[in-house]
Amino acid sequence: MKIALIQINPIIGDFSYNCQKMVEHARKAYEQGCELAVFPEMAVSGYPPQDLLERSSFIDDQEKAVGEMLDLFPPIHVLFGLFERCPSDKAKSLYNTAVVACDGKIIHRTRKQLLPTYDVFDEKRYFEPGPQAELCHLGSLILGLTVCEDIWFEEIGEYEREPLQELFDLAARKGTSIDAVVNISASPFQRGKRALRTAMMAGICRRYQTPLLYVNQVGGQDSLLFDGGSMLLDKTGNIRAHAERFKEDLIVIDSKNWSGEQHGDQRPDELASIHDALVMGIKDYTKKCSFTSAVLGLSGGIDSALTATLASKALGPENVLCVALPSPYSSRESMEDARHLVQNLGCRFEVIPIHNLFETFQSSLSQQFSGQEEDLTEQNIQARIRGNLLMALSNKFGHILLTTGNKSEIAVGYCTLYGDMSGGLAVISDVPKQLVYELSYYINRKEEIIPKRIITKAPSAELKPNQCDQDDLPPYETLDQILELHLEQGQGLREIIAQGFDETVVRDVLNRIRINEYKRKQAPMGLKVTSKAFGYGRRYPNVQNYRE
Repeated sequence: MKIALIQINPIIGDFSYNCQKMVEHARKAYEQGCELAVFPEMAVSGYPPQDLLERSSFIDDQEKAVGEMLDLFPPIHVLFGLFERCPSDKAKSLYNTAVVACDGKIIHRTRKQLLPTYDVFDEKRYFEPGPQAELCHLGSLILGLTVCEDIWFEEIGEYEREPLQELFDLAARKGTSIDAVVNISASPFQRGKRALRTAMMAGICRRYQTPLLYVNQVGGQDSLLFDGGSMLLDKTGNIRAHAERFKEDLIVIDSKNWSGEQHGDQRPDELASIHDALVMGIKDYTKKCSFTSAVLGLSGGIDSALTATLASKALGPENVLCVALPSPYSSRESMEDARHLVQNLGCRFEVIPIHNLFETFQSSLSQQFSGQEEDLTEQNIQARIRGNLLMALSNKFGHILLTTGNKSEIAVGYCTLYGDMSGGLAVISDVPKQLVYELSYYINRKEEIIPKRIITKAPSAELKPNQCDQDDLPPYETLDQILELHLEQGQGLREIIAQGFDETVVRDVLNRIRINEYKRKQAPMGLKVTSKAFGYGRRYPNVQNYRE
């Protein structure tokens, strides 16, 4: 049997768009001689629809769209994910289901059994765990169908049921065997996850001596980035077919020898993956929010340079407006570097000095500030003037405003609320400062796009004379290590100090993280590339007084 693994980029809640895309790809599979086309988890609605699942009209409209789509599929079997109503006696009203359709009817259902509630996942809020799955008979093949988390039993280690083992036990009781495991997923990208995911699936193949077909969603959905990377692993755990990453794709495999097409790089460089994920995230968020262009403040520093470069790749340089907003403290070198960058990128460039506006603010507040020394207030006024001007350009011309702050700064509050935090999408808010440098060098691997001086000079907000980030913060090498240990690995004060970090520095960093939670709650949505990003997956109170 020829089988098509099809990863699509859905738009959440756009049933017509998603169903049309599925029909078109199923027809392509049919034209290539396939008897089975496999789509991702919740392909009809897109994942995750979150509280849209609580609206009865949303459920009704999906049912209508599915009913119409079934009659449009070609004469092959089509496996795809959707949500469906549970019997009325269940605590939750919905199942997360994989169905097989043929000849206008659904002929098989497998309901997701393991419902994740960690990090960005909250499936128990909406779904009822499914019952034990039945074997799926398609022609001469017997398939074990699973939905995403159902194969992560051993890796997560917190579930009481093991759906995959139950399927193989069922096959043994019936005196038969499973020819292949199929897993349809909506598994978000994060750095290091592909290797973890592949190793986990390879272990399953070796344990059960059975091939595994994996189909993953692709595309940006709010802060989540889905990398696709659908693949076939043989019974020894070797990858025998794989799809592109960060792009829609269709690959054909043959069950005769469990091998198939190989698209893209099987083992991509980690920096390349993060770069491609961010480019895809900008493109999809902008397009799906009905924007066609972007604006950002270009300071001549590395964060805004990286953001401008990624945006230009995502949207085309002609659709990116970079704006320099020099203050009395902006250096000549920064303006030169900003001009050099936009020349390399080919994007649009404007200069709007803020000297006069800053003086107006100071004059307006002179009576109230009389006798007070200049402090952070004056620095923040400059950032807020810039934020207002950039938002005005966004409003007037319909650009989405991209913010340029990195994860290290946002973690410790080295950013200005209603200033440089103003915007519609925080592109690198989950990219630590050291990774900002690594991505910049990666971009320059073949030719100098980001001017070398931007990368090598000491970072500065340039909001007061002779300012440098390291005047107020630990060295970024140290800061990023502490942040990773605390935010991503969940280590506390004593654990981090035990690894050799200075206690005063660690206490200061952890305190800054704690007191700046309120800022991050008001920040624009960011693109998630690490295992723990600020935003949807982080649930800390603004008002709390816990100290270790």
